[in-house]
This record gives sequence, structure tokens and C-alpha cells, in this order.
Amino acid sequence: SGNYYNQGEIRKKELEQSCLLLGVPASDVTVIDHRDLPDNPSVEWDTQLLAAFVLKHIEANNINMVVTFDAGGVSGHANHISLYTALRDGCCCFEVFILFLCLGCSVLVLESVSIFRKYISILDVPISYLLPSDALFILTEEETEQAKRAMRCHRSQLLWFRHIYVLFSRYMVINSLRLL
Repeated sequence: SGNYYNQGEIRKKELEQSCLLLGVPASDVTVIDHRDLPDNPSVEWDTQLLAAFVLKHIEANNINMVVTFDAGGVSGHANHISLYTALRDGCCCFEVFILFLCLGCSVLVLESVSIFRKYISILDVPISYLLPSDALFILTEEETEQAKRAMRCHRSQLLWFRHIYVLFSRYMVINSLRLL
């Protein structure tokens, strides 16, 4: 539930505000509050439990695509990496793989890049075009501003380094993904 630093309720509201700004109503936002899945950048989550939550959500909402982190978690965040591991292991498990196929659900993973590429913003476009990916998203100036406004909704998390992220990160403009 985003309760790192005991800010769970604040962060839930910030998430809903951010999603609303992006056109996602609060009724479409699901927050999982489970004691075995604590919000902590150094805690690895139980990937089987996590995979079960994700699969249940996919089935209940007829979801046909999941976007998650890759093995690097973009920032090395253990919770992010656990999400990737849960989906990777789930997709490798024959029963879950068949279920994903039956549900028509694809999984895309967001590419982690070097710290240099991470903070060169729009200058990463030529590099991203040259490197292989299954999907490449480049936001327009208007979409980038909307993404920045959505990030600013997360006031409790906007520490000094996240302000730098919002200003210079390629992820605010460019996202390259590959199929799992």
C-alpha cells in the first residue's frame, strides 16, 4: 500500500490523484495491502504470492496486457524486481503460461538502462531507436508535461533526487519494452 515511512494512506490518495490526471478513474485502481508484501526498497517479495495476486487481477478484469519492470527494476528497487520475477516465473510455469495464452494476456517489461542513459532525457531517442526492443514509446511534449504533472501528485515521494528524475529522466519521455 506504499506504507514505507508510514505514509500508506497519503500515498494511496496521491496514486489516485496521479491516475485520475492520466485518465484512470479511482475505481480502476487496486491497492494491495498485504503484510507479506511490504513497501520497502530492500525487501524481496514472495513471488508466488505476488503472481497469484496479479493473475487474479488479470482474470477478474479481463486484462490483455501487463507492463512491469525488468530484472533491473529500473532503479534496483527490490519490490520492482520481485514484480518482474513473479511474472517471469509465472509465465515460465506451464499452467500459468497456458492460462496467460487462454486469457490472451501479453507481458511487456520496461527496459532498465545505464545511469548515463537514464538521465539524458530526449537525447536518448537515437540510442533507443538503434537498439532492439519490441515496443518503443516516445511521448509528445504535451504527454511529457502530463506525465510530469502526474509525478508531482506524489508529493510525499518527491525528494530532491526525484525532482532530478522528473526533469532529466528518459523514462519521462522514452520507454523501451520487450515481450516477456
